[in-house]
Amino acid sequence: MSTLEASAAPVGGPALAQERRLVTAIPGPRSQEILARKASAVARGVAHTVPVAAVAAGGGVVVDADGNSLIDLGSGIAVTSVGNAHPAVVKAVQDQAAQFTHTCFMVSPYEGYIAVAERLNALTPGDFEKRSALFNTGAEAVENAIKIARHFTGRAAVAAFDHAYHGRTTLTMSLTAKAMPYKTGFGPFAPEIYRAPTSYPFRDGLTGPEAAKKAISVLEKQVGGDQLAAVIIEPVQGEGGFIVPADGFLPAIQEWCNAKGIVLIADEVQSGFARTGTMFASEQFGFTPDLVTTAKGIAGGMPLAAVTGRAEIMDSSHAGGLGGTYGGNPVACAAALATMDVYETEDLAGRAAALGALMREKLETVQASDPRIGEVRGLGAMMAIELVDPATKEPDAALAGAVAKAAIAEGVVVLTCGTYGNVLRFLPPLSIGDDLLAEGLDVVASALAGVKA
Repeated sequence: MSTLEASAAPVGGPALAQERRLVTAIPGPRSQEILARKASAVARGVAHTVPVAAVAAGGGVVVDADGNSLIDLGSGIAVTSVGNAHPAVVKAVQDQAAQFTHTCFMVSPYEGYIAVAERLNALTPGDFEKRSALFNTGAEAVENAIKIARHFTGRAAVAAFDHAYHGRTTLTMSLTAKAMPYKTGFGPFAPEIYRAPTSYPFRDGLTGPEAAKKAISVLEKQVGGDQLAAVIIEPVQGEGGFIVPADGFLPAIQEWCNAKGIVLIADEVQSGFARTGTMFASEQFGFTPDLVTTAKGIAGGMPLAAVTGRAEIMDSSHAGGLGGTYGGNPVACAAALATMDVYETEDLAGRAAALGALMREKLETVQASDPRIGEVRGLGAMMAIELVDPATKEPDAALAGAVAKAAIAEGVVVLTCGTYGNVLRFLPPLSIGDDLLAEGLDVVASALAGVKA
């Protein structure tokens, strides 16, 4: 297979040719060997989407063990937003690792953790005094946000929404709406979790205030607002299908939470850090959460997560009530500080907006001639298409899976999502070149055209 013309080199990342290059079929022989070892050594429940073994990545490409170069439209699920192995992040990691790799912040504090907390307090939405606590994963951040809200309010009940995804621990599985593969067979789940309908304009046809009224009515009937410690919501739902709520939905939920003394938590694990065209998606909806959970794009690929929010809520826990052995690891903190610098100095929020405009234009052009695309939606560089039966608008998960598989075979990493499994999501690194992104979308379009209705 021929090498394709490279697009312009991106800012940052290792010096990899920014091209789609297929030298073997996907997967190639070396990847097949490595994946065979995976099958015999790694638990079967740890699945994978793309059947290649990665050996390098940067800009907008992932290179596999056979020398194939795939266009990356996944960013490790919105993690490597600044580009994989960005030089500033690499240097920060190397410098910190040479100093010390761990003391446990709860034993011997260090400046890097404090500096990350200061940056998060300044960057997250809300013009009020804030505090932050650092953890390892998005699920761990969500767990701690719920824990903090319960301690602050003295209440137990928590509300989440239809199509929500919040993690894979017992509590976060309980908050998550999708059974397979996240919850099936893993119960019993945590108590005092309640679920409300969300705003899903493509399917419910409601305005934002109408959808909020419906959700609030359900919660008042199920549990009562005065019994709720927290309401947790993704401003743009991730695994649920990149669902963007109708205008007015989130502000109405916030108004109700404020009136009832409920802590409002924005789960920005996937939508945070420039991904949607602003530093946080919450900024685009006219609402200000009390607490924000972050992870994924926070540290350029290093494991780090955080809860940030109102000082009086965050400070309500007793000393020793929050923490963890690895939370706020010094190497991860160094990576986070470098990553946050890159978001600001390279204006990656602006870059996300530009990439989003490019994606929307190309995807809507395809939609105009293919009624199987029920909706093109998203914010910034967090875009998706929902695939449906054109006659009934019923979800078509088989089509989504077939298109993703065909695109991957042609050298483009694309991920599916959605409660019904019928959504293709696009999360390119913000360092990807325009030409490379356009080529990747063209491959997806060709894959869609090649799958017959």
